[in-house]
Amino acid sequence: MNLRKQILTQNDCYRRGRTIVPQGVMIHSTGANNPRLSRYVAPNDGLLGEPALRHWNQPGVGACPHAFIGRLADGSVAAYQTLPWTMRGWHCGRSGNDTHISFEICEDGLADAGYFQGVYREAVELTAHLCREFGLDPLGDGVVLCHAEGYKRGIASNHGDVLHWFPKFGKSMDDFRADVDNELEGDNLDEQRIRAIVREEYAAMEAERAKLPASGWAKQGLAEAKARGINDGTRPQSYATRQEVALMVNAAVK
Repeated sequence: MNLRKQILTQNDCYRRGRTIVPQGVMIHSTGANNPRLSRYVAPNDGLLGEPALRHWNQPGVGACPHAFIGRLADGSVAAYQTLPWTMRGWHCGRSGNDTHISFEICEDGLADAGYFQGVYREAVELTAHLCREFGLDPLGDGVVLCHAEGYKRGIASNHGDVLHWFPKFGKSMDDFRADVDNELEGDNLDEQRIRAIVREEYAAMEAERAKLPASGWAKQGLAEAKARGINDGTRPQSYATRQEVALMVNAAVK
């Protein structure tokens, strides 16, 4: 996750100073073909680029989510926190503002698979981060929603995001919630699974080591040892067990 912070202290939401107890996360997308974070987030921190004239860090802007996801000036994808997580934002028009942390994904032309995969992954990791921080279950009823789902529940205004975008790339909100849950599952590896991972990694490392050729300085000596029956010349870069060492020593003495 590439999460940075640029609190919009001049935005009306921040200036009101109202707070919430987060009960969920609501996902939005901007509805405009402009993936640049600098369209909304200001001032420039050296990564965002020159802000748009109508950026959201100024008085008179009433709407504000808790974060935006989009492109930096160099084209890479990042998330920017724009309000404290427990501050009341204005993102969905109804009571969801009182219960849900929100973020906006900056839309592009909705046809770039690479951009979608980048912002989707960032959204999954950000949502998992928020669920982790506030003890939220992403699979719980009404916990992780998009704006369109919020409307169906009567807690958001009538918008279609993100269901006009995610399905274009084979993703539903159920997929998104499952991906967030899988991200959280990585936090809960038990000892047995950790030991299994270590064994798998060690075995893979040893298999790669066994394929390596002998170093230049050792080739002649290795060939001589093989000719004398001390070893078979295979796995020159692998570690020797005590029994292998014992057999080689005995062969050398004989």
